[in-house]
Amino acid sequence: MRFLRQALTVASKDLRSELRTKEALNASLSFALVILLLFSFAFDPTADTTREISGGLLWLVFAFAGALILNRSFARELENDCLDALIASPVPGPALFLGKALANYVLLLGIEVVCLPVFGVFYNVRVTGQPLWLGLVLVLASWGVSVVGTLFSALTVNLRLRELMLPMLVYPMLIPCLMAAMQLTTPLLAGQPLQGDLLAWMRMLIGFDIIFTSLALVLIDTVLIG
Repeated sequence: MRFLRQALTVASKDLRSELRTKEALNASLSFALVILLLFSFAFDPTADTTREISGGLLWLVFAFAGALILNRSFARELENDCLDALIASPVPGPALFLGKALANYVLLLGIEVVCLPVFGVFYNVRVTGQPLWLGLVLVLASWGVSVVGTLFSALTVNLRLRELMLPMLVYPMLIPCLMAAMQLTTPLLAGQPLQGDLLAWMRMLIGFDIIFTSLALVLIDTVLIG
């Protein structure tokens, strides 16, 4: 219980800080909406091909926009040596990591909830065909993005080019998660239920979340302290 309270305290601190400044939130949301608009010019919303790649387009937008949120996760702690104070505090590394991952997760889900209906309008896609399954995919895939992104945000926080290095490191690691999310989202946007081979992608997504969450909790002390 103490571990969970510490994680929730860190998450609450990060969320209050972000909602007060809205730096990453505004940048990420604006970026996502602009990318959706540009993609809508590049692809014909009435074409069958666009619907066949709709899941891929959607998750590319979420991945690009998420990088802006994830990059600020530990970078905001550099001012006034706040990161050193957090590391030296009684809060264990795994609780600190989990709190920041939860904060990033909430922010990323917020971006997705706003962008999803906009995506449906721009691309003439019905996003309410399988709402429960689609919501589950968003929840699972967003957690995978948040966990991996938060870990690498801690790893690159002291690098001079962290804005460039973070996406370069995170996106290759997220390939299984994003592949599964894309493969699941496309038929769900078409109103098809999850069955057959699609369930294998769901199991892959769940396995990715479990494995990388466990690895991140084990490795975070080494990443932060070295």
